Amino acid sequence: MLGRHGVAGWRGAVVVSGTDTGVGKTIVTAAIAAAATATGVRVAVLKPAQTGGDDDAGTVARLAAPATVKTLARYPDPLAPLAAARVAELAPLGLDHAVAAARDLSADHDLVLIEGAGGLLVQLGVSAGGRPWTVADLASAVEAPVVVVARAGLGTLNHTALTMEALRARALTAHGVVIGAWPSRPELVHGANLADLGAIAEVIGRVPEGAGAMEPADFRRAAAGWLTADPR
Repeated sequence: MLGRHGVAGWRGAVVVSGTDTGVGKTIVTAAIAAAATATGVRVAVLKPAQTGGDDDAGTVARLAAPATVKTLARYPDPLAPLAAARVAELAPLGLDHAVAAARDLSADHDLVLIEGAGGLLVQLGVSAGGRPWTVADLASAVEAPVVVVARAGLGTLNHTALTMEALRARALTAHGVVIGAWPSRPELVHGANLADLGAIAEVIGRVPEGAGAMEPADFRRAAAGWLTADPR
């Protein structure tokens, strides 16, 4: 687990998925990449599909400076990737393409972080057989454990429990839960959720709200401290 042994012990592919959209996946991915890179681990970050005007890989590159960042497909509309491809009349991302990219990066990097889109069952593209495939399908195909990024506020217990149940149903390994934007002034609900999340999954970190606006050097120095087995 991340908190017990640190990211320096991680190898191969690791998927970073969320309980929902907008939970802080990109900043958590950057924090993991920064903490691992600081220990001498050669890190690649793979974004299979980017939608809308954001540039998640660019954000990770700026904050964490991993060895490699790569985005496979871009779609202009801020929708789930398969829907965005359909609306834009662009080719959907193939599962084989994403798997091959992850394996290629694994050949010359110690750790490959694969940042999904939204939650675990968001459809990213179409497989060779014509079936839509999800973040969970990619994790299964590359035999990668999953880091779950969750909200701090109301609703997170249900969303996290459902995500963990979906992982277990697919025999996927969870590396734990990271809270993607821990408020600077926590309220009652945040403390209660932090305590109760421990009954659902191991909480392995809390990234502070606004971390993405930090100067990159400050972000890299602080990242490892956000990723601890006992974040209270």
